[in-house]
Amino acid sequence: VQLVESGGGSVQTGGSLTLSCAGTQVCMGWYRRIPGQEREGVAVLYRRDEVISYADSVQGRFTISRDNAKNTVHLQMNTLTPDDTGMYYCAAAIRTVFPLKPDNYNYWDQGTQVTVS
Repeated sequence: VQLVESGGGSVQTGGSLTLSCAGTQVCMGWYRRIPGQEREGVAVLYRRDEVISYADSVQGRFTISRDNAKNTVHLQMNTLTPDDTGMYYCAAAIRTVFPLKPDNYNYWDQGTQVTVS
C-alpha cells in the first residue's frame, strides 16, 4: 500500500489548508513533526469513523474526514498559526487498536511541509 499525500504548502496566519491522503485503511492518522519537538499525533480516525480523536493543540481547528468513494482521508486545518508549521504525515493501520500509537500503523507516507507565517 502506498499512501499519497497532497495539499501542503505555505499560508499566512489565520489561513486554512487541507491535506489529503489517498490509500486509506481501517484506521487513519495524521502526525506532525515540528522542529525541536517530538512527533505529535494530530488526529486519528478509527474504523468506520466510529471514533475520532484530536490533539489538544488542534482541537476545534482541525477536522479529519474520510471519503470512502475516493479512498482518501482529509485533514482540514483552519485558523493556522506559526506553531502549526512542520512536516505532516499520513499513516494507515490495517487493524483497530485503541488508542493507536505510532508503532500500530502499518504504512506511512513521505510527509508534506506545512508552513505558516
